[in-house]
Amino acid sequence: MSKPVCFIIMSYGKKSYIPKNSKDGAPRIMDYDLIYDELIVPAVTDADMEPVRADHEAIGGIIHKPMFERILLSEYVLADLTGLNANVFYELGIRHAYRPYTTVNIYAKDSVLPFDTNALRTLPYDPENPEEDKIKGTITRFLIEAKDDKLIDSPVFQLVNGLRFQNSIAHEKTEIFRNQVVYNRNIAQKLAEARALPPCERVDAIDAVALSLILKNEETGVLIDIMLSYRAVSAWQKMIEFIEHMPVHVRNTILVQEQYGLALNRDKKRQKAKDVLNKLIENPPPSSETFGILGRVFKDEFTEAFERNDELGAESALDMAIQTYRKGFEADWRDFYPGVNLVTLLEISGQTEEVARIMPVVEFSTLQKLKRQDKQADYWDYATLVELEVIKKNQEKAKHYLIKALSCKIEQAWMFDTTIKNIQLLATFRSRRNEPVDTENYVIGLLQVQKRIFEEKTKKVCE
Repeated sequence: MSKPVCFIIMSYGKKSYIPKNSKDGAPRIMDYDLIYDELIVPAVTDADMEPVRADHEAIGGIIHKPMFERILLSEYVLADLTGLNANVFYELGIRHAYRPYTTVNIYAKDSVLPFDTNALRTLPYDPENPEEDKIKGTITRFLIEAKDDKLIDSPVFQLVNGLRFQNSIAHEKTEIFRNQVVYNRNIAQKLAEARALPPCERVDAIDAVALSLILKNEETGVLIDIMLSYRAVSAWQKMIEFIEHMPVHVRNTILVQEQYGLALNRDKKRQKAKDVLNKLIENPPPSSETFGILGRVFKDEFTEAFERNDELGAESALDMAIQTYRKGFEADWRDFYPGVNLVTLLEISGQTEEVARIMPVVEFSTLQKLKRQDKQADYWDYATLVELEVIKKNQEKAKHYLIKALSCKIEQAWMFDTTIKNIQLLATFRSRRNEPVDTENYVIGLLQVQKRIFEEKTKKVCE
């Protein structure tokens, strides 16, 4: 994982301000680029961060969208408040409204600060001696403390107790981002058209859009949509490469790192996927999505070990998968993805009492999502209910929900494979316990027929 980004909010070039102790009102000419090069860059670098500032000031006083994105998405911000630049204070206000911590403020010690900033912890520096080691070391220390302690430095969050801006279920956030963030509609349309092409043409079409862009200049919404478009067509290696070439302030966001871990796992880079996801879990509070994706890594390790007759390895991976999915479901009971996987693996391991305890909660969570007016049902909602009914050995209700699943958009044959594989696992382990598997075999047969029909349709279009 790359170094965290520290975005710099400050003035540019040479500008004047009136020092607070000036007797004759004579202005000081401040070389902000010199301050950036000799004070800020070394201090940020010593904190093991990557300093980034905008290439130029906004034209006409209007901050362009990529600037907002850097202010909001960068893990850390260092703001130089010298000279009462209105743009600087506006950008700092945006940061404080969105991020409770990881913002550090500095100013030239002879510069006047507004009354409203008196409550902020702001470090003074000597504008005539910016390369002074002592102040550089202090700035570095403050940045490291911001990294390690996560103390609230935003007066908005300090004064408004319990402020929260997001209440969405973690596994929905990637689609929420794409659906609700307004960005270049021309590119969005091209990507939507690419995803709707016959399977054999989709990857090339997405590539064409991605290669036409200069990534560092693009809005975050565009980059997320390209990433999710590769995910939608199972182009895992392409998705990995695209994420690795994203601007660092976007690449290091939790959303993108979770998807990076997902793609690495699907590309069978299991250990690297675990490293990425465990890094996210080290910074609480981890989300149900992070645990859900990590649980899938252990689940895949379990099935691989089982298939090669590694009984001890399979038991170990199964135990880790159950623990991880449990943590994901406990992190947010509304997120049924880790919940259904937890129930399935508990059933596989023969923990029937736990299954009976948790399954009603998972089923309720799934049915509640289907009732929501703001979310359209998808294949996975109904596939979850199919699996739960198979576990309950209710053949007719499993068929009912499978019919509902088939009415939803199905983009790839692997969607059928995922459900088939889960039910086959149930059948295998129930057979080992001498339990009947009529329901499992019946539903697997229905799914295999539908998968074959889907493949025949898409094959004809591509020929």
